[in-house]
Amino acid sequence: MKKSKPEPLDRSALKHAAVDLLSRRDYSRQELWRKLSPKAASADDLDNVLNELSDNSWQSDERFGVMYLRSRTSRGLGPVRLRQELRMKGLDDDLTRDLMEQQSQDWQGLATEVAQKKWSALKADDPRRFEKLYRFLAYRGFPSDVIRSVMEQFGTSNR
Repeated sequence: MKKSKPEPLDRSALKHAAVDLLSRRDYSRQELWRKLSPKAASADDLDNVLNELSDNSWQSDERFGVMYLRSRTSRGLGPVRLRQELRMKGLDDDLTRDLMEQQSQDWQGLATEVAQKKWSALKADDPRRFEKLYRFLAYRGFPSDVIRSVMEQFGTSNR
């Protein structure tokens, strides 16, 4: 037996669905658009709902960006990866740049902390230990100058 496709949501139901999502966590405007557009009766209704939520400060890309940066930085991610993730979440480059500047993060210190944890997890007799650490830090989103500086702290500048 085939399920029938649910009826598209009108403006009121869209607003209810959006508020329901926002009651759990912050979303960027683009994330809300992606989640709600398949359910919307019209794109104009969805745009109006999202504008209303933004005007009432129920949805804010800036607030979302601050919370997202705080969360992801605490997990040891660097600025390159964070910028990329915020772009994928729909934040524009100017807002992302402003948010990154407001966050006075010591990227060198964070990279050193992350590297120390990874270094202890790598096998001491592994001849590719230094390469693995470099790749790990690059994957985490740290710029190459920061990675080189951290690697020098580990005495790996000649390897």
